[in-house]
Amino acid sequence: MNGFPKGLFAILIAIAFPLAQADAATSTFDGTWNVRIASSSGTCGHGATVAIGINNGQIASSNAAVTASGRVADAGSINVTLSTGIKRAVGFGRLSGSSGSGTWRGAMCTGTWTAEKM
Repeated sequence: MNGFPKGLFAILIAIAFPLAQADAATSTFDGTWNVRIASSSGTCGHGATVAIGINNGQIASSNAAVTASGRVADAGSINVTLSTGIKRAVGFGRLSGSSGSGTWRGAMCTGTWTAEKM
C-alpha cells in the first residue's frame, strides 16, 4: 500500500463492509416468485397469477404482459406496482423465507395477494 494512507484504507473498509452486509440481507428474497392475486369484489375479476423477479431487492417483471416494479426491504416488507395497459395496482405486504402475503388496491378494486418463491 505504498502511497495509500492506511487510515483512508481503514475508512473505506469500514464504509464498504456494512454495504456488503445490506446487499446480502436483501438477496435472501432474490429469485422468481409466483404471486396469486385475489379480488375482494366479483366485479373486479376472479384474480390472476403472475410471476415476478427480485434481484438485489428490486422487483421486475418476469412476464411480458405485466410490468412490475418496486422494492423489498431487508426485513421483508415489500411494495410493488403492477400494471398492464392502463390498469395499475399497488401492493403492500411482507415476504418471509419462501412465502409472502399482503393487500393491493387499484383504481376501483382491492384485494389480497399471496406469493411463493419458485
